[in-house]
Amino acid sequence: MRRTLFVLAVVGVLLCGGYLAVRETARWAVAHPGPALGVGAVVLPLLLALAVVAVRGMPRLRELRRAARAGKAEAEAQVAAMAAAAPAPEADEVTVAVAADAAPWRVEDFLALDADGFEQAIARLCERDGCRDVQVVGGAGDLGADVLATASDGRRIIIQCKRYGETHKVGSQDVQRFGGTCFTVHEAEVAAVVTTSTFTEPAADYAATCGIRCFDGERLVAWSNGAGPAPWG
Repeated sequence: MRRTLFVLAVVGVLLCGGYLAVRETARWAVAHPGPALGVGAVVLPLLLALAVVAVRGMPRLRELRRAARAGKAEAEAQVAAMAAAAPAPEADEVTVAVAADAAPWRVEDFLALDADGFEQAIARLCERDGCRDVQVVGGAGDLGADVLATASDGRRIIIQCKRYGETHKVGSQDVQRFGGTCFTVHEAEVAAVVTTSTFTEPAADYAATCGIRCFDGERLVAWSNGAGPAPWG
C-alpha cells in the first residue's frame, strides 16, 4: 500500500511538473517565435531519440527482470536442495556432543536426547565423577542394566536409565524388574534407577525395601550441575 501511494505521488508530481513546463514553454514560444523555432529544431529530435530508446529498451528491461527472478528462484531451490541433502547427525554424534560438564543442565536437556543419548549422558556423568570401567550396555537382553561402572572406592555400580516425560512416572513394576536382576545377576553393590521423571509411591517404597537408590529428575539435575550427590554418593 505504501509503495503504491508513493508511485502515485511521484506520477502526480511529474504530470503537474510536465504540464507547467509545457505551458510556460508555449507562452515563451508565442512571445519569442524566432528563438523558439531554433530551440525546437534541436530539442524535438533529441526527445524523439530518447522516446525510441525508451520504447526499445522496455522489452530488454522486462527480460532482465524475468532473468533476475528466475536466477533468484534457482538459487533458493539450490539452497533448499542442499539443506535437504545435508546428512542428519547420527546418534553417536549427538551423544558425543553431550558433555557431562556442560552445566547448567535442565530436565528438558535430557528429554531432548533419545534413549541411547540419555544413557550415554549418564555414563559421561559417571566418568566425570571419577568412575572407571564405565560401560553402556542398555538394549535388548540387558536384564535391567543400562550403565555399568566402578566407583573410585571399588564398588560395582549398576544404573537403570528411565527417560520418561513429566507425566510418566516410574512405577513399581519398573523397579521390581530391575530389583530382580541388579543384585543377583549383575552383582551390584550400588543399584540405582535414574529418571527424568519421578517415582510412584509404591515404586519408592519397594526401592527402599530392596536398597535401590531412586534418582528423580530433580536429583538428576542437581547431580549433573554439581549441586547434588551422585547415585553412589
